[in-house]
Amino acid sequence: MTTVVSAAEEFVPPSAPDFWQPLVGDGAFAITRSMIVMVLVTIGLAVVMMLATRRLSVVPGRGQYRLEGVYGLVRNSIGRDIIGSDHFRPYVPLLFTLFTLILLNNLMAIIPVVQFPTTSRISFPIAFALGVYVVYLVAGVRRRGLGGFLKNLVPSGLPFWVVPVVFILELVTFLITRPVTLALRLFGNMFAGHILLLLFAVGGEFLLLNGDGLLKLVSIPAFFMFFLFSAFEILIAFLQAYVFILLASVYIAEVYADDH
Repeated sequence: MTTVVSAAEEFVPPSAPDFWQPLVGDGAFAITRSMIVMVLVTIGLAVVMMLATRRLSVVPGRGQYRLEGVYGLVRNSIGRDIIGSDHFRPYVPLLFTLFTLILLNNLMAIIPVVQFPTTSRISFPIAFALGVYVVYLVAGVRRRGLGGFLKNLVPSGLPFWVVPVVFILELVTFLITRPVTLALRLFGNMFAGHILLLLFAVGGEFLLLNGDGLLKLVSIPAFFMFFLFSAFEILIAFLQAYVFILLASVYIAEVYADDH
């Protein structure tokens, strides 16, 4: 079989640097594509919320009905069922905002022209996770006091010589492991999904334009996999937003675990 490409043309697979796309400036203070997408999504979400709720009625219109469906999912199926009916209400605005914001940013992976999920940049999942972390940390301290909060990290009935070890492990878990894993789970799934989309799209284009003979036909299944994974990415976008606020609710619920 003849060579796929000429020496001057070599396929370069997508990699992590492809996600760093500065538009203005360079370095740590550059304005990147992901920042612009995040701003546009935030503004778009705010506009949709205002338009859908400016004329609320007992018999909802189409926009109000759909928005209430999403709100009901977050409020009832996650907030109330996990945190508890006595304590969930103050956290519903946070959970609803995080769910819609993360979902829309995830879906940017398949929106034509944009095709860039901001959650595939680690800084945004870290910011979301830190917001959740501050909320459940403050809730725990306010409910039990700092001393009671730290004491609650260690189960009662342990031998005295085990207590320091368990306390350190639980403190590391609470202060570091939880927010880090919460951020990495969202980032890792969206990053991997977008890498696959790029690989099939760029690989299919390369084979179509530079492949020799029958190798051009290989671009057909590559493009097919691109469209298949694009549809699958919709499911992943929803699941990752759902799992994120689900875990956030579980962490917050532990503050009130003694009331359940």
